Amino acid sequence: MSILLIEDLVKSLKPNQPIASIDLGTKKIGIAISDLGRRFAHPRPFLIRKKITQTALELLSFATTENIAAFVIGLPLNMNGSEGPRVQSTRAFVQNMIDREINVPFIFWDERLTTVSAQQILIDMDVSRKKRAQKVDSIAASLILQEVLDRISSLKSSEDKKMIPSL
Repeated sequence: MSILLIEDLVKSLKPNQPIASIDLGTKKIGIAISDLGRRFAHPRPFLIRKKITQTALELLSFATTENIAAFVIGLPLNMNGSEGPRVQSTRAFVQNMIDREINVPFIFWDERLTTVSAQQILIDMDVSRKKRAQKVDSIAASLILQEVLDRISSLKSSEDKKMIPSL
């Protein structure tokens, strides 16, 4: 498929199709999925990162099974907003997915501090260190997705206001 801006995605969304997000780590891939109404993000079990072919097959299977409208992928920008090697790696990963004909659009989303926030949420919930390591990537993916869902809601709300005739 392709890489879209969120505004373009909003225009093309069909009802009752969830959106998924990916928090791409070096060893694990955090996954989250929205509800059908695209209001709430729900973490899913992480995937172990493998060779791109195997990872692409797993994500394609997930997208097909869940009828995913789009994948949001966290873009790990530096704190000053610049792009470093991890951003390049993320962009290359998405391009590899597109080259393998994953028929689901991708959206890049700034993920700065989502892993830190996910860690803090799990600490506040008194989750053990071992269990935190298993959950942090998917919690980070759900934080990314929730930001996107909130933005989609905001864009739709603005669009709805434009359609209401003035008296």
